Amino acid sequence: MSENPQALRDNVGARRAGGSSAVDAAAGRILDLIRARQLNVGDVLPTERELSEITGASRNTVREALRTIRTYGLIEPKPRVGAVLADGQSIAIQNFFAAHMDVSRSSFADIQGFRRIIEVGIGDHIVLNATSDQIEALDDINARIVESRSIEEAAENDFNFHMALIGLAGNRMLTDMYSFLSPVILRIMTIGKEMRPVLADTRAAHGEIIAALRARDRLAYAYLMSRHLDFALRFLPEEPASKT
Repeated sequence: MSENPQALRDNVGARRAGGSSAVDAAAGRILDLIRARQLNVGDVLPTERELSEITGASRNTVREALRTIRTYGLIEPKPRVGAVLADGQSIAIQNFFAAHMDVSRSSFADIQGFRRIIEVGIGDHIVLNATSDQIEALDDINARIVESRSIEEAAENDFNFHMALIGLAGNRMLTDMYSFLSPVILRIMTIGKEMRPVLADTRAAHGEIIAALRARDRLAYAYLMSRHLDFALRFLPEEPASKT
């Protein structure tokens, strides 16, 4: 019986915290290959020998990397064909991509930019339509952040606050989209809290956003949310300048 995908993701995260293993590195390069070649469901991956040449890893390492990827549900073996991209397992796929995502300043900016479009964009609707009880419920969720017993729990409580905020827009498609991105957003939040584990600051920033909603102040909400989403960028290392 295969291991639980969530447990595997946790194991991968633990190994990465202490330094990427050769298997993790090979899995990441195979993921890069899938992206670069824009492989679709049913497309066949290169053979183990070819992947070994492409990634520079031994065939044993490639075999273990493929086993990890297969456990996440991203690929499946096909007799007399080889490993093919699987279908219908979106949660497993998003977990794998999140676990192997390199968080650079540029990728962080892209993700936070996407979040800004959504979370700032819904401000007008929330300010005009959210009830006082709904806004107070946000305050209750926010209070759980400082009660977190681990970085992972703090990230989850942080995400729950933003997810509840999205829910106030009353748009199911928007909620589903944000939920689908949860592994990636949670990874960003976890990294941020590893670099600067001051949970009181997160609660305070959320509290200012809640205060703007209570005051029905759209401008203050937009400013405070944008500032909050940009804040963690200062804790990521500068990327080297590209050579021309």
